[in-house]
Amino acid sequence: MSDTPDIAEHLATRAQRDDVLELGMWTFLSTEVLLFGGLILSYFVYRHADPQAFLAAGRETRIVIGTINTALLLTSSFCVAAALQAAEQGERHATRALLGIAILLGLSFLGLKGLEYVEEYREYLVPGIDFARTGENAHGIELFFIFYFIATLLHGIHVACGIGVLAVFAALATATRASSRYVAGLRTAALYWHFVDLVWIFLFALIYLPGRNS
Repeated sequence: MSDTPDIAEHLATRAQRDDVLELGMWTFLSTEVLLFGGLILSYFVYRHADPQAFLAAGRETRIVIGTINTALLLTSSFCVAAALQAAEQGERHATRALLGIAILLGLSFLGLKGLEYVEEYREYLVPGIDFARTGENAHGIELFFIFYFIATLLHGIHVACGIGVLAVFAALATATRASSRYVAGLRTAALYWHFVDLVWIFLFALIYLPGRNS
């Protein structure tokens, strides 16, 4: 048994502890894949049933905001990866600064998403609250926006949780000595953040791109 203070008693080495942390995160992310995978599968089922309505609904989305938000999250992923590298090299102030930038980018993403929701409410595109589309494609368009709001709200919650986690690591970056435990924890947080960004790329392709070339 190791006497090193930053290793739990039931773990023999730092490498074993890091492997356990990473395995735990991958296990958690596998449940998230099932969650978002189920939503995406439902999307394809309904899109296959009414493709014209989904194409028409896709043209109602705000491609500019969606594209900007994609750029924000991709840039934030780069910052988190750079922060992890800085932490591994013991550059605590750089770690904190890079995590701070990633947090600001995440907050900007949520702010733009909120603005987008407001605009969609004003255009009567919120199913169950104020949806006002008529015509033969109305039902399919409503199904599209049901998926849209469920998927993006769930994703937004994950982004908010990720921002909270990154904020904790940003605060700890200079408040504590650089340690292998901190780096291992930040590595698992980075995995989560990259997963959230990857989910958004799929959502962007499904929500904003259909119907743009037709």
